Amino acid sequence: MPIDFAACLPSDLDRALLVGRVWRGAPHNGPSVVVVRNGQVFDITASAPTTSDLFDRDDAAAVARLAPGELLGPVDALLRGSAETGEEPHEPGAVRLLAPCDVQAIKACGVTFAVSLLERVIEEQAGGDPGRAADIRDSLHALIGTDLAKIRPGSAAAMRLKEELKRRGAWSQYMEVGIGEDAEVFTKSQPMSAVGFGAQVGLYPTSAWNNPEPEIVLAVNAAGQVVGATLGNDVNLRDIEGRSALLLGKAKDNNGSCAIGPFIRLFDGDFTLDTIREASVSLLIKGEDGFVLEGVSHMREISRDPLDLVSQTCGAHHQYPDGFMLFLGTMFSPIKDRDAAGGGFTHHLGDTVTISTPALGALVNTVRLSTEIAPWHFGVRALYRNLARRGVLA
Repeated sequence: MPIDFAACLPSDLDRALLVGRVWRGAPHNGPSVVVVRNGQVFDITASAPTTSDLFDRDDAAAVARLAPGELLGPVDALLRGSAETGEEPHEPGAVRLLAPCDVQAIKACGVTFAVSLLERVIEEQAGGDPGRAADIRDSLHALIGTDLAKIRPGSAAAMRLKEELKRRGAWSQYMEVGIGEDAEVFTKSQPMSAVGFGAQVGLYPTSAWNNPEPEIVLAVNAAGQVVGATLGNDVNLRDIEGRSALLLGKAKDNNGSCAIGPFIRLFDGDFTLDTIREASVSLLIKGEDGFVLEGVSHMREISRDPLDLVSQTCGAHHQYPDGFMLFLGTMFSPIKDRDAAGGGFTHHLGDTVTISTPALGALVNTVRLSTEIAPWHFGVRALYRNLARRGVLA
């Protein structure tokens, strides 16, 4: 599918402070930290060997703006090359985008929007069978309505609703994290395992009911400070998780099941957490069969503030010495029929998924099986061996 590479960058690119990672071919044969300045990409690994190191610095924004760097070329050429390169290039001078995080933990919050709350309950009650979803959706709407977004989690009104739903036999573990005091926070995937812009995302081979989850992802440093944001696709296996919530780890953490990018935009005077609170995140799915699905998530409809989700992830109860990336959740669970009436949406191999918002650009990936895409082999130990060989570790 043709990609508008200009639209994959922030609409105010001249003001955006973008940090990313690229794989550089020979002689580096490893990842580098890059920044975008005036539409050009610069390798600043000598000043910041990992994005985790950069984000822990008090002068991270100044380093991104001013640190000496090696020019790698125009950013649109990098996007184009990344979309056309399926695996890590080894030829001299080759460069491809990676996920913009490295050794950070990758965490996610679920059921943070009313619509996604209802869809998780539907998955649970359907037992992973997409054919039952439409009838269950209708009965739930009749029972509890669709105005859960008006209820603040943990409030007295939420607790009254909880007791009423329990009385009616309609309570769910997803309701507990959707309107209860405690947010759902889980480990999405492992450090170094996320894929970036242009890469293939993976579906577990046995899954027959799945979808992308378009989300904003916060970059949080070791001190628990939110330093920037990017886009993410939390690939979701509705049938596997729907059979049992205890299968969450199996459903969420597979080869290529986590995509992040294209760049992390650092917060500054032009881009703040309030920008995220008011953002709208668009999703576009285009299939090789001609199928098209579009949707939008509005962050103003999130049930828990992003900083609340950060505080429920880290604090006195849990520290992340390498920082972490935090998926904020999605309100978008596609239900448009694709293969059969009442069957809802599921991916076909070859689907192109585009997740976008003007302040962050667009994350574009293609859907394949997790068993058939490039295997994950470059982990934390490989990263530090590579950086040590290149002489960029302090």
